[in-house]
Parts: sequence; C-alpha cells; structure tokens
Amino acid sequence: MQKILLSTIFSLVIGFLPSTTFSQVKPGIEVLISQYQYLIEGKRVGLITNPTGVTSDLASTIDVLHNLPNVRLVALFGPEHGVRGDAFAGEKVNHSVDRKTGIPIYSLYNGPMAPPTPEMLQNIEVLIYDIQDIGSRVYTYIYTLALAMQGAAQAGIRVVVLDRPDPLGGDLIEGPVLDERFKSGIGMYPIPYIYGLTVGELARFFNEAFGIHAHLTVVPMEGWQRSMLFADTGLPWVLTSPHVPHPETAFYIAATGGIGELQSLSTGVGYTLPFELIGQTWIDPENLAAELNSRNLPGVRFRPLYFRPYYFSHQDKQLAGAQIHLTNPREFRPVLTQLHILSALLKLYPEQQIFNPARIKSFDHAMGTDQVRFALLRGEPPDSIVARGGKDLEDYRMKRERYLMYR
Repeated sequence: MQKILLSTIFSLVIGFLPSTTFSQVKPGIEVLISQYQYLIEGKRVGLITNPTGVTSDLASTIDVLHNLPNVRLVALFGPEHGVRGDAFAGEKVNHSVDRKTGIPIYSLYNGPMAPPTPEMLQNIEVLIYDIQDIGSRVYTYIYTLALAMQGAAQAGIRVVVLDRPDPLGGDLIEGPVLDERFKSGIGMYPIPYIYGLTVGELARFFNEAFGIHAHLTVVPMEGWQRSMLFADTGLPWVLTSPHVPHPETAFYIAATGGIGELQSLSTGVGYTLPFELIGQTWIDPENLAAELNSRNLPGVRFRPLYFRPYYFSHQDKQLAGAQIHLTNPREFRPVLTQLHILSALLKLYPEQQIFNPARIKSFDHAMGTDQVRFALLRGEPPDSIVARGGKDLEDYRMKRERYLMYR
C-alpha cells in the first residue's frame, strides 16, 4: 500500500514538471565563446546589452567579453531601462561610463529612438546584441536591435546577435499584424502582436524582409526547440525590465500590456503582481471574475481580488478587479484574453470611459491598428475580431518560415 501511494505521489509530481525539466539550453553568448570566437578575435567590439545578457551561470556578457584577452570591448550601448536596468519605463537614459569596467556607455534611449550615430560607431568593428526578449511586438528592445542594425549597415560594421529563447515558446503567433499607418516606438514593422520568433530569428526577418541589409550573423543557441517554454530551458531568468520579474510575466504582459497603455485601469504595475490583474475603484470583483470565467477562455481562470498599488498610476487607491491565473500556458491565448477583458468591462460598465481619450493613440499603436478599438466599441465578439486577422497571420506565417533556425 505504501509503495503504491509513493508511486502515485511521484507520478503526480512528475506530471506537473515541464516535459524537458532536465534539459539545458546554451544561450548564444556561450556558443560564441565556444564556437564562434573567430568573429570577434582581434576586433574592437561594441555591445548592446542589459542585465539579461548573462551566461547560464549568471556571468555578465559585459564581463565575459571584457575579460577575453584577444578582444577589445570598447563601447556599451543601452536600450530602454539602461545597460544596468536602473531606469523606469519610458524614462530617458543618458550617456555615461560603466562604473565596473570604465567603458563608455551610449544610450540608445535618450530621446526619439534612432540608430546609433556614426560617432558612436567610429571605433567599432563588430557590434554585438545580447538582450533577452519577451516575444511581444510592443517591447522596445527589438526596435533598438533593428535601429542598431540600420546604423551598422550604414557604417559597414558586422552585427552579431547572440540568440536567446522566446519565453512564449516559438510556436505562438497571435494578434493583429501592424498596419504601417500606426508605426511607432512600440511597433515599427508589420509583424503580429505575438510573432513566434527568437530574437535571432527576428533579426534575420527584419534584416531581409524590411531591407536593412546589415552584415548580420546570428549565433544560435544549443539545445533549444520551438516547443520549449522558458521553464523548459534550465536557464535562469533575469528580469528583462523592472516589471517583468518572472518568465511567466511574458504571458501576462502579452495579455494586459495594451490595456495598460490606456491608464484607465490598473494592470498591477505598482503592486506585487505586475500585468497579472485588472482593477479599478468602480469594479465589482466578483462580477468581473464571473463574467470572464463564463467565457471559458483557454488556459486561464480569473479570481476576484482587492489590492492597493504602492506606486505608479492609482497609487494608494483601494482597487478591486480580477487576477489572471494561468492554468495551461501552452493553451493560453493572450491577445484573445486581452480583448475579452476589454469586452467584459465594456459590457459590465458601459458608463465608464475605459478608452481614455488622452491615451487612445497609445492603445492603437500597441494594437497596431484602430480597428480593434472600433470593433470592441461596436460590441463585436472578441473571437470575431481575432478571426478577421486570419489571412494576415497566414501570410506572416509563410514569410516567417524562411527565417526559422530551430524546429
């Protein structure tokens, strides 16, 4: 009896573990050192990175390259939040000097996003990019990459992208393809809201499909497969920005990030659950959770809750709403969920101005179109809104195929 009980418990535990729990993926920085070091030997190197640029044992890519005897790391470049990750979202980051290495840091987020200038690149022979992505079109790092590739192409400098996993997995593709009339710093190219590519694959796509034509080399990972979520990789997670503390947050930000642009609702930023909830002073949490659960969305359940943000919008206000609980990340459809959340709020609280007039433009830029907003306001079902973009997504899938590096 005891053996049967122990066997049952063991089976249950194993059932909750990722299917590749014991696998170990090697990120691009490690593969660069072991197999592709010839790309940088004897070269003056510039590095675009932030705290996520680390090896599997958490050694900083900055330190790894700085300590290589046959490589000269001469400049660092920082995206939004800075090289050391100490700036708030949207906050201007100034040029500086790295306190640890004494290497100059050029900010690529100290005004309108633009390619690095010829002056920034004049002493560089190879420009390396090593930043963990989160798989959503609205994240600015991928445009820092694209703009850096543009600057490097104009300067005739090789670009080396050190690949890292897509925490959403490599198969999830969802949401509107950006209408180029809505190009912005959170959407520069016509790709879906969730694009199903690693950052290295995306660099290849940007470079060829959108005519950048940089001298690009992507250093691949070892051991990564498209079906892997981040938990399957065996790699440590370093928060990609101050409000993305866990790999699962990539799913939550894909489900509420656009809503957050409206600033009419709290998405948990400023509380202990960034992007994991929706709240306001006028929400009845039981009603909202019940309405959302009645829609039987895949891979998710909603729980009523009360909370009080410690900072940011709605600071110190008593809010109520619904917390998002992932029940199956592989089935979860974050964009569909985002539209259902907005649809539910419009249904339950028609008197509230959910689409904040001062922030409509930001929401449309996040969605990559104004048609999502118009359809929701007409009362169109979210499933129909998503289905309408099916042909665009199919066209994207066909284009994307040639840039895939992993199966």
